[in-house]
Amino acid sequence: MTTRPDAFDPPAGDQPQLKRTLGGFQVFAISFAFISVAVGVFATYGELLQTAGPVGIWLWVLAAVGQTLVALVVAQFAARIALSGSSYQWASRLANPKIGWFFGWLSFWYLAIAVVTMANAMASQALMPLLGLDADEGVTRILTLAILVVQAALVIASTRLFGLITSAAVSVELGIIAVIVVALLVVMAITSGGDVGNLGARGVSIGDPHYFAIGGGLMAGALMGLTTLVGFDSAANLSEEAKNPFRNVPRAIVGSVIAASVAGLIFLIVLTLAITDVDAVTADPSPVAAIIRGQLGPVWERIVIGGIAFAFFGAGMVVMAACSRQVFAMARDGRFPAARLMSRVNPRTRTPVAATVSIVVIGVVLMLALPGDALNQLLVGGTLLPALMYGAIVVLYLAVRSKLERKAGGFNLGRFELPVTIVALLWVGVALFVLVTPPESLIPALVVLGLILAGGAYFAWLMIFRRSVLETEPDGGAAVEGVETGETVGVVEVAETVETVE
Repeated sequence: MTTRPDAFDPPAGDQPQLKRTLGGFQVFAISFAFISVAVGVFATYGELLQTAGPVGIWLWVLAAVGQTLVALVVAQFAARIALSGSSYQWASRLANPKIGWFFGWLSFWYLAIAVVTMANAMASQALMPLLGLDADEGVTRILTLAILVVQAALVIASTRLFGLITSAAVSVELGIIAVIVVALLVVMAITSGGDVGNLGARGVSIGDPHYFAIGGGLMAGALMGLTTLVGFDSAANLSEEAKNPFRNVPRAIVGSVIAASVAGLIFLIVLTLAITDVDAVTADPSPVAAIIRGQLGPVWERIVIGGIAFAFFGAGMVVMAACSRQVFAMARDGRFPAARLMSRVNPRTRTPVAATVSIVVIGVVLMLALPGDALNQLLVGGTLLPALMYGAIVVLYLAVRSKLERKAGGFNLGRFELPVTIVALLWVGVALFVLVTPPESLIPALVVLGLILAGGAYFAWLMIFRRSVLETEPDGGAAVEGVETGETVGVVEVAETVETVE
């Protein structure tokens, strides 16, 4: 492979360096915190009750199985290539840089929108109720920007600090789920306040004539699992900062999905059993809080909301860190706007400062420029992007799997590799169908199309004025600390875990 002769390919020794500081649990915590099952349930349980009714919780099982299959495919890539940028790197080095660029562009916008979505949800659904503030869009936007600034400062300060906060957030989230489940079960056992019939009830959707139709209430109930059990690939985006990445990152990807799936299902079952008045809880703007308040009292409600706020914050930090590494990875190869600036790593903190700040800038623009409805449509459109990304990753794996070397002791599906990949592809097709068939999904789909077209315009600019960056991979690459021993190695040395494409 030839060296790319342009300004974005300095000698390997001058390249920005990241540091391997994340241990096995911290890598797991990154993926689990992105999924953030308690946050996902807290944010979407009300919509589930309104569309599919309480019985819709069983659709979680279907989503869990499908997303686990996708995670297994993603883990196969992560077990062979340990580079920041995950799918962007995989596509660039195994297919070609042009295809990889579009992977990177979609990943960037998925993560950037997710950062703003989580900060906005934390402000409106957790922080404002915790502070006793009434719903107000202006206050919500101010709090959203404040959250983004604090998260960026912590992500920039230290990868180790970021990992510790993320681990703490995951521990708190798991603790909250465990305590709520046990407390609700004890109270229901003492007071006989639970209702097993809720597990099969349709609730307010009982009169919906289109309940079983395409795009109807039952299909809409699957959105909880589809929008919550995503982001497990975030561990792969920080592969260059993980210790023993070929072992720890694949385990984190698969383990986080399984752990979140099991914890989420238990949480949903107990919450649903604890509903004493389905109609009243469905009408409440925060049904999970209403269930806890009704069974355990207002003090427990505030404790839970406080824990959920911290989980929101930790999840947002994970998404911001993953997005900044996506920007860094593309800029390092000269394939992102302001590449020189975005590829710089602070020599003291060993973090990409400008790449992280750029995400806050996007948040500021969105908060200031978009009116309420337009902002909501953009945030909803972000739910389509992960499904598109996972589908593209599965297709990529089917196309290039013969080029992948098996690493001794690395994650490997063996003879189940092809069947799992094919079923995962079928599942992604089902997921996309569920996401785009509701009538209200039209505008978010157009938003996603607009982002793709904007990317196409920048891609065309690169092809005209900087074509060399899309023709070959840089030979020097970015220096990162050694995968196992701590020595410095280049991207090409790491990428040699796969067979050369030529």
